[in-house]
Parts: sequence; structure tokens; C-alpha cells
Amino acid sequence: MIPNIYSGNYKLLAIPPLILIILSLILIPNVKLGVDFTGGTLISLSLAEKTDQQAIKTALEADGISGIVRVFDSALGQRAEIELVENKNLVKADQLKEQFNKLLNEVIQLEVDSNQGNTTLEYIEKKKQLNSIADEIFFLAENGKNANSITNLNTLQKDFSSSYGLVYSKKKKKIESAINKNIKYSSLSVQTVSPLLGSRFLEKAFWVVIFAGVLSVIFVFLFLKNFVPSLAVLSGAVADILIALGAMSLFQIPLTLASFAALLMLIGFSLDTDILLTMRMIKRVGEAREKAFDALKTGTTMSIAAIIAFGTLFIVSQITHIATYYEISAVALAGLVGDLFATWGVNAVLLIWHLEEGKKHATN
Repeated sequence: MIPNIYSGNYKLLAIPPLILIILSLILIPNVKLGVDFTGGTLISLSLAEKTDQQAIKTALEADGISGIVRVFDSALGQRAEIELVENKNLVKADQLKEQFNKLLNEVIQLEVDSNQGNTTLEYIEKKKQLNSIADEIFFLAENGKNANSITNLNTLQKDFSSSYGLVYSKKKKKIESAINKNIKYSSLSVQTVSPLLGSRFLEKAFWVVIFAGVLSVIFVFLFLKNFVPSLAVLSGAVADILIALGAMSLFQIPLTLASFAALLMLIGFSLDTDILLTMRMIKRVGEAREKAFDALKTGTTMSIAAIIAFGTLFIVSQITHIATYYEISAVALAGLVGDLFATWGVNAVLLIWHLEEGKKHATN
């Protein structure tokens, strides 16, 4: 028979998870953002012949293409992934596009007013600013155009859009040329995220976390209607996320849309196990330590089942080398292991203390 881990000085059980949380807080600042959030290009290739990772990196750098190169064996043969951070020209092009589109509508309205005989200095000044932005994109595209020679705003907008596309097209051709020259491959896929879109993804992700957090707080407090148990449940969810982020930093798993989705899944799973524990502790009759241990047996079974499921996905990711599978499974596994420590080492300890102290006060 398994002994009750909460007999004796149960408060010592909180030490391991607290150490994990502290270590995670130290590691979290080093979590790297993936292409989804920073912008960049991820190129995946099925190699036609055995190729050395360093050889690919050196050859590409000789052609002015620098980035992170990974070569690995999969069930489908040798594969390579090349992650390129967007260069300054592309970042600048995105900034110019945002500025141009923002100013264009204002200039159009001022031009309408001007055509009605309400010529203003503001229109002249704004048109000059718009032309200046257009000239910058023309310079990046190297197409020899001049905004001052384009009087029609529709034409200017079309020329701006084509020049913006040309900047990206030139970069793409340069990358393809370098790859075709230095790497023999049977298939190729390219995922490109602009820096502007990446920053917007990051902003949206931030608001999703805030929204999920607020809803979780409201749900927990409305459901439990008790401060200490509610605090225990929420602290468990926070601990799971912190531990998962710490593992991402330790094992160099980037924060991408896939790993972000795994973090959101962990919030749901953490609330599930924490509420299971809390309801057993509050609703059932008996000694607090016995109730906690009883909940531990059920909750651990749930966690092990989830660990086996994501462990299977992790094994599949190692065989196929599909990055999305790896990021989801690795982050989920780290969070699930962290949940075992946080739920049964912090939440259970907090609830036992709360119930036993309440019993003492009631007796007195």
C-alpha cells in the first residue's frame, strides 16, 4: 500500500515545486521568439543526397544568406531546415507600407477638398510626406521611379504596391538562387512571415493570454466562492505556465504559434486537476490529509494518461522531425510534469493548511 505523502511535515512538499518555479523565473528571459512572432523565413527541404550541416551554412553565407541551419535524418530521408531572420530592407519595407497606407487616406480626403477649391498648405505638406515615403520604397526596389513625377494618387498607390512586392521578390530570388546553387533537394517549402505580421501575432497572443487569464479568474472565483481555494487553483495554473516557459528556455524551444497553443492547453489542464483537488477537499467529509491523498491518486492517473498521449506525439515528432509536433508535445510534457509538482506540492499543501487552520479556529 502506498503511504500517504501528506502525513508528517507535509509543508516540505512545497520545496521542490518552489525551486522549479524560481529556476524557471531565472530562465524565462532567455526564451526565444520563433519566426511566427519575430518575422522571418523558414525553409524546409527534403535533401536528395547526404549533406553536412556546416557545409550548407558556409556555402549559404558565401552567397550572403545567413541563418540557423539544421540537418537531420527522418523516416522520409535526410531533411534540412533553414531559419532566416528578415533583413533590414524587408523590415524597412514593412514600416514604409504601414506609414504609406496610414497617410494615403488622409491625402485622398485633402485632395478632394483641394479639388473643390479649398487648397490648403496641409494638403501640400501631406502629399510631400507621402511622396517621400514612396521614394524610399522605390529606392529599396531599385526600379528608378520618382514619386514627384506621379501626379495621380491611384497610380502612386499601384506603383508603391508593386515596388513593395519587388523588394520581397528580390529577396526570395536571392534565397532560391543560393539554395539551388548549393543544395540538392527533392522538395522545398517556404514559410515567410513579415516582421509587421509577426509583431501583430505577438500582440494578439498577449491579449489572448490576458483574456484567458481574466476569464479563468472570474470562473474560479464564481465557482468556488472562497478566496484561499480560488488562489490555490489560480496559482497552480500560473506555476504550470512558468515551469513550461522555463523548460522552453532550457531546451531552446522557441515561442511559436504551436508552442503558444500548448501553453493555453496547459491552463485548461491545470484548472481541471486543481478544481478536482479543491472540490474533493472542500466537499467531501474526512481528514484534510486523507482527502488530499485520495485526490492525488485520481489526479495523478489523469496526468499520467495525458503524459503518455503527449509522449507518443513527442516520439512521433522525433521520427518525422515535424517541428509543430515537437513544440506542442515538448511544451505540454514540461507543463504536465510541472503540474504534478505544482498541484500536489503547492496547491494541496495550501489547501491542507487552510482546512486544518480553519478547523483549529472552529474548535477554539
